[in-house]
Amino acid sequence: MDADALRLLLSKEGLALLDRADAGLGGDEVVRTVAALRAEGHDPRLVAAVLTQARLRRRARAKFGEFAAGMLFTEAGLEQATRLRVAAHHAGRMREAGIVSVADLGCGIGADALAFATLGLEVTAVERDEVTAAIAAYNLAAWHARVVHGDALETPVDAEALWFDPARREGGRRLSDPGDWSPPLDAVFARAAAQPAGVKLAPGIDRALLPTDAEQQWVTDGLETVEAVVWTGALARPAAPRSALVLGDGVAAELTGEPAHPEPGELGEWLYEPAGAVIRAELIGALAERLGARSVSEQIAYLTGDALVATPLAQAFRVRETLPLDERRIAQRLRELGIGELEIKKRGADVDPAALRRRLKLKGDERATLIATRVGSRHRAILADRAHP
Repeated sequence: MDADALRLLLSKEGLALLDRADAGLGGDEVVRTVAALRAEGHDPRLVAAVLTQARLRRRARAKFGEFAAGMLFTEAGLEQATRLRVAAHHAGRMREAGIVSVADLGCGIGADALAFATLGLEVTAVERDEVTAAIAAYNLAAWHARVVHGDALETPVDAEALWFDPARREGGRRLSDPGDWSPPLDAVFARAAAQPAGVKLAPGIDRALLPTDAEQQWVTDGLETVEAVVWTGALARPAAPRSALVLGDGVAAELTGEPAHPEPGELGEWLYEPAGAVIRAELIGALAERLGARSVSEQIAYLTGDALVATPLAQAFRVRETLPLDERRIAQRLRELGIGELEIKKRGADVDPAALRRRLKLKGDERATLIATRVGSRHRAILADRAHP
C-alpha cells in the first residue's frame, strides 16, 4: 500500500466502504462487492485499497481475534506481527519487571505496542516506513501511545525498556543475513546490552548468534512455535537463562533448564512429542526428567514412558504396536484394523507423509496415528492413538 492509497482508505468514505466490504467478502461475493462499489462511482484505487484491507482483516483474525475488525494492516506487517496472546505475554513480562514505559523500536503495525498499552504501560512506538507508521498510529489511536516516524536506532526515546522485532523481509523475500535486517541484529543486541530489552526473533534463529549473558526463551502458541525472545537487563531472569513456554487457551506452561538429551531406552506404553519450543530450546532432557521418560533413540526428539503424565509441554500418544518401516507391511496391518483415517508423523525417517497416505489407500471407520522414526538403532513405524486432554 502506498501513501496515496492509505489517504484514500483513511477518508470518511474509505472507512465506511471498508466496513461494508468486511461484511461482504467470501467466495463469489468478492466479485460482486467490487462490481457494486465501482458501479456506485467510487475511485477504483479506493475500491482496490478497501478490498485488499478487508482480505487482510479476515486473515488477521487468526492472530488478533475480534481486535482485527478495528485494525489496519500491510501484507508484510501482518506476516511479522505478533499474535495477540503472545504479545500479551511480552507485555506481562514488562509489567512483572516493574517497567512503566517502553519504546517499541521498529513497531510495524503496532501489535506488541498495542499489548503494552492495554496493560497501562506508557508506549513510544517508532517505525521508519511512513505508511506502516501511519497504520500503527491508527491501530494505537485509542490507547496511551505515541507513534514516531523515524529510524529505530537513531530516534531519541525516553523509556525504561526497549522492544525490538527486527524486520526480516524486504520486497516479499526473506532476508537470511542478520546484517541485512532492519535494524541489523548486531546493532540491536548492542543497544539491548545497555538497557533492559526484549528482542523478538524467528524460532529457527542460529543459537550461536544469541548473547550468552541474556535470557533466551522459545515460545509455542497452540501447536505452532512462533518465536525466540532474548530478554536482557532487568527483564532477564538469572534463574532461568534458557526456557520454553507453551501458550494455549487458558494455559501457560514453562520449562527451564540446561541443554541436554536424555538417555535412550525401551519403547514404553506412551510416546511423547515435545512442543516445538522445548525442542528449539534443547530442553528435551529437562522434559524427560519431568515426565519420568526416556528417549526413543539418540538425537530423536520423541520421548517414551510407561505411564501417562499430562502436560501442555508435549503431545502424548498411546502405543498400540510397532511395525517395520515397510510400506506393504504397514498397509496390510491398517487394512486388517480397518483404519481409514490416519495421522502420519515422522522424525529421523525419510518419509513423505502426504505421499505415503495416498499410497496406503486407507479404508475403514477407525482412526490412528502412525509415527515413523528410529527406535534404538532401527527405523520403525509406531501405530498409536492420540491422547486428548
